[in-house]
Amino acid sequence: MAAPSVELVYFPGCPHHDATRELVERIADEAGIDANLRLVEVTSDADAERLRFLGSPSVRVNGHDIEPGADDRDTFTLACRLYRTASGLSGTPPEEWLRTALHGA
Repeated sequence: MAAPSVELVYFPGCPHHDATRELVERIADEAGIDANLRLVEVTSDADAERLRFLGSPSVRVNGHDIEPGADDRDTFTLACRLYRTASGLSGTPPEEWLRTALHGA
């Protein structure tokens, strides 16, 4: 089976980019998955629209956002992204979303 394609989509200066990259690398390593991580930098509103960017950082596995239901959203913006977690808002996605996406890939 081919390794899943993982995209970390972000804008320069995003305060949660590094933590999200570390999260992706750690979860993939723990799962024994050789994920092909690609960094995608968004630098303009036009890029945000073209890339269907929901905010920084966004994680996609095989082209799909790891947040359940996010692929149906249509508000694309060059802004920070916050995730609703069991413990409140977070600048990084919940580990369980990433695990589910990687295992389903």
